Formats: sequence, structure tokens, C-alpha cells
Amino acid sequence: MIPRRIYDHVKTHNWFAVGVDLAIVVLGVFLGTQVSNWNEERETRARGEVFSARLKDDLLFEAWGFQYIFEYNDDVLKSAETAMDALEGRAALDDEALLVAAYRATQYREPRRRRSTYDELISTGGIGLIRDRAFRSLAIRVYTTPIFDNIRREGVDSRYRELFRMAVPTAIQRALSRSCGDRDVVIGDYASIVDQLDYPCKTGLPPAALRDAAAALRANPLTVPLLRLRIANLDSRRGDMLSLVNGDIREALKKLRESGS
Repeated sequence: MIPRRIYDHVKTHNWFAVGVDLAIVVLGVFLGTQVSNWNEERETRARGEVFSARLKDDLLFEAWGFQYIFEYNDDVLKSAETAMDALEGRAALDDEALLVAAYRATQYREPRRRRSTYDELISTGGIGLIRDRAFRSLAIRVYTTPIFDNIRREGVDSRYRELFRMAVPTAIQRALSRSCGDRDVVIGDYASIVDQLDYPCKTGLPPAALRDAAAALRANPLTVPLLRLRIANLDSRRGDMLSLVNGDIREALKKLRESGS
């Protein structure tokens, strides 16, 4: 319609009308582009809000998971130090108490992660949808820190864990796991992650069986050196979690949980 009108006005040399028609065309194109941009911006903002809410939920889980691993490894370290004190003669433990502490020193937990939203944002190039820079930076730091991989690797590959599993009879290991192993935790519940391993327990095993197992552990020349290595690794990972970088992550996650923002 407008192109035909412009053609007619040109034929009649009505340049004012031609100018008006061209202005209408330009304005129409401009407004159409603006509306398209506004719609795209609105959709992008809406997607960003959805991903931000999902990412927040994931990071709140990560906050719990970070504290979960920290508390758990503290219990493992405490048990390892208790067993070492007994083996090196600095403290007196009966056979059962020694086996309990030595067993708990072998334990590790798989870090519990929730990273599907972050992985989706990274794989699709959509991390920029998270407009809050501090929030985005926190997510990147949480999901790229190697601390959790290091904790898992050292737990799985622990030579002390391997020695204990080979030195102590299976029946005693099962009794220790059943009566003195990890307590159940409720995901997201901070109270349930306290003292996961640090609690009184009894195996119910015969004294003779406990004596023989403890004697085998004491007699193995690698028990003390490998337990010392286990303690050193646990100390290192604890230091990592409290270091400037990871300590900042822990505090930022704590603030996120406490603020609810």
C-alpha cells in the first residue's frame, strides 16, 4: 500500500507526501525492531530469572554439602588421631575402642553435589543469563573448585583404608560398620550432619576376637606410617576447605543460606 502511494506521489511531484510516506515506513521499521528487541529482552530476562532461581536452589544444596563434608572429615580426622595416639603409646585404648577409631579413620563420603543447572548454563553458553555478577561468580567458584574431587580421590585411594580392610577379619569389619559406622543424614538438615561418626558405640563382639584383630593391626609395620599419611591428607583437605579461596566460598554459601537472597 505505502510503496504504491509513494510511487503515485513521485509521479505527481508531491515531495512532501513522499517524505511523509517515507517517514512512516522508517518509523514502522524502527518500532517493529524495537518491539522485537523488547520481546527478546523480556524473554531473556524471564529465562534468566528461572535459571537464577534454579541455581539458587542448587547452591543452597551445595552450602549444605560443603558443611556436610567438612563435619564428616572432622570426625574422620578425630578418629584417626585417636587411633594414632593409642598405637604410638600416648593414650590407652582397649581393643574395641582402638578398632572403632581405626575403622572410622578409613571412612570417606562421596561429596554430594547438585550441579545440573550450572552445567546446563555452561554447555549452552547461557551463564550470562545470571545477571547478578557476585551470584554468578559464586556459582563458578563453587563448581570449579577441585577440593571435592581431591577429597573423594584420597578417600577412595587411601592406602590406610586398604591396609585395614586386608588386616581386620571381615566379620569384625561388618560389625564395626553395623554398630559404629556412618549415621544417616537428612539432605538439607544441618543438625543431622553433626557427629556422624563421633558417637559412643559397642560392637558386641567377643573379647578374644577383638583382641586378635587389634593385635594384627598393631603388628603390621605399615599401620602407623599409612595412618600418619591418612592424617596428613585429612589435615591438608581441612586446610583447603578453610583456605582463603575455599573459605570465602564457604562463607558466601553461608550468607546465601542465611539471607535467603
